[in-house]
Amino acid sequence: MGIRGVTVSDVRGFGAQGGSTERHGGSEFSEDKFVAKVKMEIVVSKDQVEGVIDKIMEEARTGEIGDGKIFLVPVSDVIRVRTGERGEKAERMAGGWSDISSAV
Repeated sequence: MGIRGVTVSDVRGFGAQGGSTERHGGSEFSEDKFVAKVKMEIVVSKDQVEGVIDKIMEEARTGEIGDGKIFLVPVSDVIRVRTGERGEKAERMAGGWSDISSAV
């Protein structure tokens, strides 16, 4: 699909599957009620958004509670810390895995 990077994190949280039992800082929660979840972060260009959504829905949907949610968040800029490049120059993966694997 042309996705060049994905970040996957093991996280804990609660929503439809979990409840809360204690108050802390004005909010009710209990750490032992948190449910283990996987968070994926994928940044794609506008023309890739619908295709990526369709693929995630196709692969992740079981019809059961806990299938997850997709949040669409606009990215206003990308900055490569090492070089200071911004925008499309910072986003491209030159010198990364894609260049290494194509050279082999």
